[in-house]
This record gives sequence, structure tokens and C-alpha cells, in this order.
Amino acid sequence: MNSSAEKNLRILVIDDMRTIHEDFRKILGGDHAASVADIDLAEASLFGAPTPKQRAACFELDSAFQGQDGFELVQRAAAAGRPYAMVFVDVRMPPGWDGIETIERIWAVHPEVQVVVCTAYSDYSWDQMIAKLGHSDRLLILKKPFDNIEVLQLATALTEKWRLMQQERTKLDDLE
Repeated sequence: MNSSAEKNLRILVIDDMRTIHEDFRKILGGDHAASVADIDLAEASLFGAPTPKQRAACFELDSAFQGQDGFELVQRAAAAGRPYAMVFVDVRMPPGWDGIETIERIWAVHPEVQVVVCTAYSDYSWDQMIAKLGHSDRLLILKKPFDNIEVLQLATALTEKWRLMQQERTKLDDLE
């Protein structure tokens, strides 16, 4: 993958609830015309005028139902030269690793991955999460139940951020 030029629309969802995976597929998968229509309506209500129509990206989604499985998918994707740009991670995923431990392990070997903690109930406060993971511009929280537009905006912005970071890294390597 030529990460400096190509968009990376690969997203991993790590959550123990199958319905959450289905929700993400509806929002970010190939047929999310309803989400695009929702965004158009929201923009019209905020800005008063219709905006030029843009096609929303079709994200490539993979699923893991436990933290360790998600970590292994991240490892395999990177080894194959097809890394994930971002990961949505639930906090509570019994009986295995919780979301914070999963993020910690992913970032230990792939620190460039953008992460959204997506949870209804957390065993950690924000301060505890920061204490374990450190302050990071790669970490956001999205509360369940989530809004479709927020998920689509996060995926669009964070995959683009990942691409720009890779482009910057390539330019710095070229300068050296």
C-alpha cells in the first residue's frame, strides 16, 4: 500500500455484541445512503442551505468479538501491508481482555492506529483511561447508543488523519 497517496478505509470493530457490528456495517458499509441523507438534513438545518452532494466513502470493515482476536487481526493486517487506519473498541468484553488492555497492546506495536472507545458502561473513568493509555490525539470516546452521523464523521475524519500522518512520515523519510 502506498500510504502517502492512497486512502486507507480499513476499520476494525472490536466488540462482544454482534448487533453492534451490524450497526457499524449499516452505517459505514457499502449501502449507507440513509446516513448520507441524515448528514445532508443535518447540514441543511445547521447552515440553512443545501450543500453540494458528496458521496460518502465505503469503508472496509472487519470484526473481532474479543480483544485478543482484534489484536491478532491488527497484527495480521499490518504484516500483510494492509493496516487498519482505525479501530472502534468496546471497553467491556468478558471473559478476555477489556478494551483498555486491548488498546494498550495494539498501541505497543502499532502506535499510529486511531482508536475510538465505544461503550455504554465503562469500568474506567476518563482519568483512569488516560493513566493507563496516556494522553493521546489518537483516542476518542463515543458513548453507546451512538449517533449514525457521529460514527460516519469519526470514521471519515480519523481515516483521513491516519492518511495524512502516513504522508507526513513518508515526506520526512524522503528528507532524511
